[in-house]
Amino acid sequence: MTTTTTIILIVVLVALAAGAYLAVRYRESKRLQSKFGPEYDRTVQEQGSRLKAENRLGKLEKRVKRYQIRPLLPDERDRFQQTWHVIQLQFVDDPNTAVNEADRLISRIMTARGYPVEDFDQCAADISVDHPQVVENYRVGHEIVVRHVKGQATTEDLRRAMLHYRTLFEDLIEVPMPAYAVAAAASRRSR
Repeated sequence: MTTTTTIILIVVLVALAAGAYLAVRYRESKRLQSKFGPEYDRTVQEQGSRLKAENRLGKLEKRVKRYQIRPLLPDERDRFQQTWHVIQLQFVDDPNTAVNEADRLISRIMTARGYPVEDFDQCAADISVDHPQVVENYRVGHEIVVRHVKGQATTEDLRRAMLHYRTLFEDLIEVPMPAYAVAAAASRRSR
């Protein structure tokens, strides 16, 4: 083999390796974008680059896989739904207490599901792995509760916190669709 042939072969192999690496990175980027949705964009903005954000999200996925996340048992789900109903009713007469109770209920649900809840920021990051579409509700609701504790939240803010918490609550308890709704959805997809 001549020197020219060897150099061409090396250049081709390097180009193929670079192409394969770029293809793998592209697929991983698309997977993370699809899985995390708006949370992907938020993390890119927060980290300052796609590569840093994707590394962060990948590490986050690996950490959360080590947790023993589980669905709620039917009786747990029922108890949490009853408690949520009481909290919503309480909001009319005592929005301050209701929002604090909603915040605590969300933490109890996450604990029951297997998420560690000691640190809010870490908890929000962990939730983003399995609930990326609603994690921002958790952040906004919690931020309002923090402002409320400092006396800086209006009743309208508390109402907004309850709406954010309700969206997160519904996602966390994973209410199963009734059989008729599952059948209707399957029927629409087959058309």
